[in-house]
Amino acid sequence: MTWILGFTSLILLLALVMGIWRVWRGPTLADRMLAAQLFSTTGVAWLLLMAELMAQPALRDVALVLALLAVMTTVAFVARAQPPRVAQKTGEDENAP
Repeated sequence: MTWILGFTSLILLLALVMGIWRVWRGPTLADRMLAAQLFSTTGVAWLLLMAELMAQPALRDVALVLALLAVMTTVAFVARAQPPRVAQKTGEDENAP
């Protein structure tokens, strides 16, 4: 069973290397952000595998923190990348009876 976990760990590390290439190559900010999300999800999976493989339950806590940071990063990116909304004027006064 440990060789399966080790092999899976190598596959996850290969996915991280491919994600580094995507962050470096681009071409858009959204592509780079998705690659960063790949880091977080792959990192969480890798940490959970290592927690099981090395019998270190503290790595599960680190994986949880990494997952929470990934959510916060995504929210910050979407809030910053979204264009501001412009209120449309309808010609009617909102305070009129």
